[in-house]
Amino acid sequence: MTQIAQSRLVLIAAAMLVIPQSAEAEQSYSRGQNASPAYEGWEEDTDGSRYFLFGYINRNWEEVLDVPVGPENYFEPGDADQGQPTHFFPRRNRFVFHVPVPDDFSETDELVWTLTTNGKEEKAYATLRLDSFVDNLVKASEQGALGAGTSDSNMRGNTVPQLRVEGAAHRTARVGEPLTLVAWASDDGIPKPGKGGGSFPRARNSGTFSTARPEWTPPRQITVGSSVGLRLSWFVYRGAGQVTFDPLQAKVWEDTRDGANSPWANRWVTPPLPPDGRWEVEVTFHAPGTYILRCLASDGAVGADEDRTITVTR
Repeated sequence: MTQIAQSRLVLIAAAMLVIPQSAEAEQSYSRGQNASPAYEGWEEDTDGSRYFLFGYINRNWEEVLDVPVGPENYFEPGDADQGQPTHFFPRRNRFVFHVPVPDDFSETDELVWTLTTNGKEEKAYATLRLDSFVDNLVKASEQGALGAGTSDSNMRGNTVPQLRVEGAAHRTARVGEPLTLVAWASDDGIPKPGKGGGSFPRARNSGTFSTARPEWTPPRQITVGSSVGLRLSWFVYRGAGQVTFDPLQAKVWEDTRDGANSPWANRWVTPPLPPDGRWEVEVTFHAPGTYILRCLASDGAVGADEDRTITVTR
């Protein structure tokens, strides 16, 4: 773990210990609120390539927001389309996509993501400040696989899951006719399946909902806790029409409500892996259009994703 990343973890923990009174009293809304883009930090590959990392928070608990790339969803300077989502799930969504840092980018430059939803414009400013550096341990901490500001010798050796999606990058489908998608995923076994972050009791049974502790167990730390162990979900990344998946996919956003089909929910545990690491899903589109579906393989700490563009006709 680098000294920069370690310092970032300490800053995260310290910042979260101070909760303003206004935040404590903030109300929750099902719909009608806006979404705000979030700059998560920057990372560097072993070959020296650097990437800005972005996510967002949709302040609604139920309403999904759709904003096409354009005057209400754009980057500047440069190309307005930097691969950002146009389909915004509720609540906090971390490390959703990355943008290559331009070769001539300096520490004083900024890449700005502007997002306007429900009549309110918000911006995220990406810079190469040293205190914004992110590595896999920082991601694990912020996504709930580790407690805020903590480290773990085993987790420092964690690698990103391997993911491969079958078929062409562009597919076609018809409204109402299921399309089969197949993905293969594997992992290094770190972290072991269970509950990360220290917020939940470790479940001893398999499946996606633990009955070992049927009562609701309140969190015991200040950050979210995520179920850990290899999991895979398909979801809509771009496209505004209704899409259904069979089997139902676990949520990729931090739905912490008890009983939610979400790795961040109380008593949700990572299901057993399918035979040979092969995941199959049938997806049905209920309206014509062009969709981007994303497949995310995550171990609860870090993840890998692949996209498929689907053109849907009547």
